[in-house]
Amino acid sequence: MEQSYQEALDYLYSFVDYSLSKSFRYSPVKFELTHIESLVKALENPHHNYPIIHVAGTKGKGSITAMCASVLKAAGYKVGMYTSPHLHDYAERIQINNTPISHQELIDLVEEIKPIVATIPGLTTFEITTAMGFLYFTKQQVDVAVVEVGLGGRLDATNIVMPVVSVITSISYDHTYLLGNTLAEIASEKAGIIKPNIPVVIAPQEEEARLTIERIAKKRASPIIQVGRDYYYSMLEHDLDGQTLLIWRAEDQPIIDQYVESSEAPGIQPVKIRIPLLGYHQVENAATAYAALQTFKQQSLPINEEAISKGFSEIAWPGRFEVLQRQPPITIDCAHNRDSARKLRLALDDYFPGKGIIMVFGASEDKDLHGMFNELMPRVQQVIATKSFHPRAMDTNLIVETAHQFGKPAKVIENVSDALMEAQKLAGDDLMVLVTGSIFVAAVAREAWFGKNQSTGD
Repeated sequence: MEQSYQEALDYLYSFVDYSLSKSFRYSPVKFELTHIESLVKALENPHHNYPIIHVAGTKGKGSITAMCASVLKAAGYKVGMYTSPHLHDYAERIQINNTPISHQELIDLVEEIKPIVATIPGLTTFEITTAMGFLYFTKQQVDVAVVEVGLGGRLDATNIVMPVVSVITSISYDHTYLLGNTLAEIASEKAGIIKPNIPVVIAPQEEEARLTIERIAKKRASPIIQVGRDYYYSMLEHDLDGQTLLIWRAEDQPIIDQYVESSEAPGIQPVKIRIPLLGYHQVENAATAYAALQTFKQQSLPINEEAISKGFSEIAWPGRFEVLQRQPPITIDCAHNRDSARKLRLALDDYFPGKGIIMVFGASEDKDLHGMFNELMPRVQQVIATKSFHPRAMDTNLIVETAHQFGKPAKVIENVSDALMEAQKLAGDDLMVLVTGSIFVAAVAREAWFGKNQSTGD
């Protein structure tokens, strides 16, 4: 079966994958919804058979998608979740109740759609996979699906859905060669998921991005729910096991004021949520997911507070400030732009203050290497430049040269597993190891770590 599974993946990858090239613009010339619309129409529009939460943004969209899916599962629903890219296995992109589609089921779906795909020229890998995800959710009779945008929003294949609620997470500079060179341009593409009269939940944003999203939402008569305006949140406590936050509606602020001054005050208390994900940015993501779920339940399926508490506490989203080992610390993170590198550094300052870092770093060729290093280098003592299997992986010599520009020693070890081992030797008991720069590098490091520990019985 594994040979058949690989053949199915080879078939999917045989179609144009624009994520592998930066020699094009994100425009209707290359991206249009007519191809995916033709495909799902031939499949009898499977995405019309269940309510959907649709999530776009630059950072945090995967975490928020996973949070919403976890809460809905805790509420007793059968939940489809569609995300990209995957961390370890392509099947992770299509999940039901946190379980990826089986290899055999994916093989069967590929065989089923092949004759239809052959009649529609110009389809891409992502469009075919998206249609397969929607079809699988219908076949499995899910109660609800949470769908993450792949790239951008306006012209993304997932934008054929008519969701119950749209969500736009934190927007920052990424894929600028595709989406635009200003936050307003990028926000305009992300806000393309906003549908007329469908509520949109917005995470805290830079002013330029927020104003753009608001303008588009108002033009489409879409109710706007803003985290930081309509919902407030605050971290209560955090440690390496997770963090607890408080969330409340803005209209409850006068009563919450009493709670803030004295937690024993009578009246409304803020919702208290515990999440296992680390970093203050995940507090913001949790508040955004909570607002999205509250909006969803008003429009669609009921969700009780017990399910919200349970779902958030059980969220699993590996590779995002994941501490593989506490002493000496080894942490992996998928940060791949300047904003996420800044959030990573803040999390490092929070959880491992003053700890020197041996950094294993590899990135895709289009990423803002200098910007990311600007954020991370104050904590880094040495860089090990590495490289993932991805065809767009950055030249390791460029990583070394840039590290030298920041006055940091650096060496090349292109094999990620070997780079991780070398970093552990250099770190000893006094320093910590950080692996970051790309989801692809984080994935290989994670596989190497768990593979080694399983083989040694740890």
